[in-house]
Amino acid sequence: MKNFLKLTNFELNRFSKIYITLIGLTLVMQTIGMILLSSSYMSDVEEQLAMGNSMEWITINLGTFSFSSLTRTFWFGGPIIIAIVTLLIYVFFIWYRDWFGKNTFIYRLLMIPTARINLFFAKASTIFLMVLGLISLQLVFILLENELLKILVSDAFREDQSLKQIIFNFDYMGVLYPNSIIQFFINYGIGFMAVFVIFTGILFERCYRLKGILFGILFAGVSLLIFISPILLQVTILNEFFYPIEIFILMAITGLVVISGSIWMSHYLLNKKIRV
Repeated sequence: MKNFLKLTNFELNRFSKIYITLIGLTLVMQTIGMILLSSSYMSDVEEQLAMGNSMEWITINLGTFSFSSLTRTFWFGGPIIIAIVTLLIYVFFIWYRDWFGKNTFIYRLLMIPTARINLFFAKASTIFLMVLGLISLQLVFILLENELLKILVSDAFREDQSLKQIIFNFDYMGVLYPNSIIQFFINYGIGFMAVFVIFTGILFERCYRLKGILFGILFAGVSLLIFISPILLQVTILNEFFYPIEIFILMAITGLVVISGSIWMSHYLLNKKIRV
């Protein structure tokens, strides 16, 4: 456990500069977006007031300003998309950097006196912790930006929204912030499973090179078939035989099978096929 924690801390430190950049980019872009949009809206309001239009006329014709006015723009969604794409790239980079850096650092990692599977778990945990960290900070940013909105836009022209309303008025946020603990485990469990499968595919490629790419794709395909097999049975052979809760339980089981298979195969590849 001690070596696993050290490896995880090491991996987190290696990504810290990029991670801090993503956090800063998100906060800066969303804050600038809020300032620009709210200032533009209030300028339009002041123009209409100067023309003698009533507040009721303005709210009817211009509408009220809410946090959704920001979430519908690239100022809000852009940095989230950039962060997601960066983390997806890093799922691959976290392994290939060790092989293709100035020194083949992977061999030093593999020679550490600990079970090699700890390296696999440390890299997976790093990805998971970074994802959770970003989505947690985004909640904090939303609360801060919502307070900024209250300062910039007058009460009469502002539509206040709760954190829940803000999240579910933005399409992608419902995936990142599920509305139940069960849905949370479903969404992030699938994501964590996908990371394990990709890691195993990368190890296939590293062990067998060109043939390993085919093995990795095949492994990913088989994993997908195993995971969705309850649904395939439901819509083909068994013809709506299972209740929804039974489908959920079966897919939880097949998901655990896929994760276990990825761990076992990665353990085998790290110990038997990669040589130092």
